[in-house]
Amino acid sequence: MSDVSTSGVGGRRRWLILGVIGIAQLMVVLDVTVMNIALPSAQRALHFTTADRQWVVTAYTLAFGSLLLPGGRLADLLGRKVTFLTGLAGFAGVSAIGGASVSFAMLVTARACQGAFAALLVPSALSLLTTTFTEQKDRGKAFGVYGAIAAAGGAVGLLLGGALTEYLSWRWTLYINLIFAGLAFLGGAVLLRRQPSRVKPKLDIPGVLLVSSGVFCLVYGFSNAATHNWHTPSTWGFLLAGAALLVVFAFWQGRAVHPLLPPRVVLDRNRGGAYASMFIASAGLFATFLFLTYYLQQTLRYSPVVAGVASLPFVGGIAVAANLSTIVLMPRFGPKPLVTTGMLVAAGAMTWFAQLGAHTAYADGLLGPLILTGAGLGLVIAPSINTGTFGVAPQDAGAASATVTVGQQLGASVGTSLLNTIFASAVTSYIAAHAASAVLIGHPRLLGLALAHGYDTAFWWTAAIFGSGAIVGGILLRRGPLVSQDTPGRQAAAVTEAAAESGSQSLSD
Repeated sequence: MSDVSTSGVGGRRRWLILGVIGIAQLMVVLDVTVMNIALPSAQRALHFTTADRQWVVTAYTLAFGSLLLPGGRLADLLGRKVTFLTGLAGFAGVSAIGGASVSFAMLVTARACQGAFAALLVPSALSLLTTTFTEQKDRGKAFGVYGAIAAAGGAVGLLLGGALTEYLSWRWTLYINLIFAGLAFLGGAVLLRRQPSRVKPKLDIPGVLLVSSGVFCLVYGFSNAATHNWHTPSTWGFLLAGAALLVVFAFWQGRAVHPLLPPRVVLDRNRGGAYASMFIASAGLFATFLFLTYYLQQTLRYSPVVAGVASLPFVGGIAVAANLSTIVLMPRFGPKPLVTTGMLVAAGAMTWFAQLGAHTAYADGLLGPLILTGAGLGLVIAPSINTGTFGVAPQDAGAASATVTVGQQLGASVGTSLLNTIFASAVTSYIAAHAASAVLIGHPRLLGLALAHGYDTAFWWTAAIFGSGAIVGGILLRRGPLVSQDTPGRQAAAVTEAAAESGSQSLSD
């Protein structure tokens, strides 16, 4: 089944479709961070505890991460236009409910529903992009824009969240989604074309249950580690359960008649390398956002709006690098040198961040590494998204798109929890080791030095994460540019395999 007839989509129409997809992607990505700055205001308005506050963020990521693969497969089976518009309408509706919340339970429920509709929307958007832009030159431009949005959306969310909270109300961090979703829905309804499926969709229900439960347990376990510790049963118990469920899921996918995630999608070396690179890049990216937000607001005493503006050099760096990498460099060199170089550049930026002190000036210690981080991750994220969806059969585009985003979500959960634990341990150890000096320099001064030590330690570990990403990308990714089909014989074999799996399902996309 297909929703966009690629050959019939004119040049102008394709770029308008990219605009619609970009608006939808920006809305979903910024919603991961837009509520962070608004949380204290929401807490005062709805009278919930600091311990409960994490659930406003966690409810979104839990639903989003655990339902991504089913959402991607539904996009393949039901039609990408249908699932794209449904995701937009649902996201807008529950955002309005969340903005009008009168209780903590109402807000958390709305956030969980946002995550569920985002899990339907994001794979649909990315698979629409994959099937609309098939020519290498145009594909590079489209994925450059999409990759920049995917990586910079978090920073935009911090800026937008600060402005809306400071000048309007925390509720507008949710109401703003009605504007984004409304524009994307109107554009999608007009521009996207739907071709109805000629067969009854079939969904791998055991696979849905296994992967949704497994990812839920992993995300919950890592989120719990970030707010409690690694030794509590609610952390390691869920992590072990999640890992076991995903092992069973992988075993089942090799035997299912209609697998939720066909093994051919992830066993390709380039796509596997792209998914691993996305996971590692996201682990470092979201943790960096977290620590910089704390440093700017708690140490340098920036307001939420000023802290958001201070993050804009990162957005500029990633926008330039993402488009340069996919438009100019990918067609010539392929993803391998870009991903490895980008990871090393990001690792270098983290070592620069690791020199932060208790009173480091923005221009001296933050501006340069912010630009470098954006440039490095622009070389990683946009090519990884492009590579992770390249060469898949049309009926697998949704599953491949969802797998890219699962890597992003799991990476964000793992990186945030792991590095937050390292940060907290470093702060505690520093205070314990220098407790005697508190009499001389005062407790506030000691705390400032301890926090700076914690940030530096966390950034050194983040540098190591990006360094490992360079090694992984260098090993897994193939040399040379991406090639759509190796040989006519292999192309025919792929079509035969897909036809055997889907029976009489249409393979035209």
